[in-house]
Amino acid sequence: MPLALQMFHNHPLVMLKPHWHAQVEVNFIVRGSVHYRMAEHEIALSAGEMCLFWGGLPHQMDDLSDDAIYAGAHLPLVHFFRLHLPADVRHRLMTGATLVTNATDQSDNDNFRRWNEYARSGDPAKAEHAVNELLLRLERVRFEPYRLVPETASGQGAGSPFDQQSSRNVGRMCDFIAENFLYDIDCVNIAAAADIHPKYAMSLFKKSTGMTLNEYVNLLRLSYAQALLMHEGANVLKVAMDSGFGSLSAFNKSFRKLAGMSPSDFRRAGGR
Repeated sequence: MPLALQMFHNHPLVMLKPHWHAQVEVNFIVRGSVHYRMAEHEIALSAGEMCLFWGGLPHQMDDLSDDAIYAGAHLPLVHFFRLHLPADVRHRLMTGATLVTNATDQSDNDNFRRWNEYARSGDPAKAEHAVNELLLRLERVRFEPYRLVPETASGQGAGSPFDQQSSRNVGRMCDFIAENFLYDIDCVNIAAAADIHPKYAMSLFKKSTGMTLNEYVNLLRLSYAQALLMHEGANVLKVAMDSGFGSLSAFNKSFRKLAGMSPSDFRRAGGR
């Protein structure tokens, strides 16, 4: 679910199909090497490198070494907007770029393992501690060498810096959408959750994420639908209704636009 922090530390598997999720993804390569196919670029990483990218665009780990181990997290947007990153970096990430750094050390190996244990401990205090430490680690990126792939933005303007109140407003909107995306909600409902005017809400969200409010709501619905379609015997019409889409045609159109295939083809492919 989009409000939940998910952490991992394991041997990855080759993905037969691209997937997506409404969180920012952090990957740290503990051992071996991996290759990613992103929406508009490819990237190879080896042990000791860490990357950060927006998971809302289809992406795929399509190759890896036999000894590969990676660690990381899926960060809900509410956590991502707590990060103190340069405004242009945040904007580039939300519009498809991947941040890569090799300024890591042994402490990262130890910390990612511990954060994964804390996040899975069932103890809310430990889970929150893991989030806070991870965010501080990611903020350290700005003090050390990193690169953005691709190096230049493709027709995207730089994002504007946001004050703390703006970030809080975006966080409140993300919270409300994450809790209510399966229902019939619109910009008026979303703006009310942040106690701001609907027109300002739409403008602020677009500037900070590169998406409209409606696109983000659809992304969460499609992420939920993707998970349902991976269940054996999933019925496409039922998945469409259970995911908050008002009609099968609207679901098919949105799914095909994001995934490049129909929900039926995705289900037949096993969602992988």
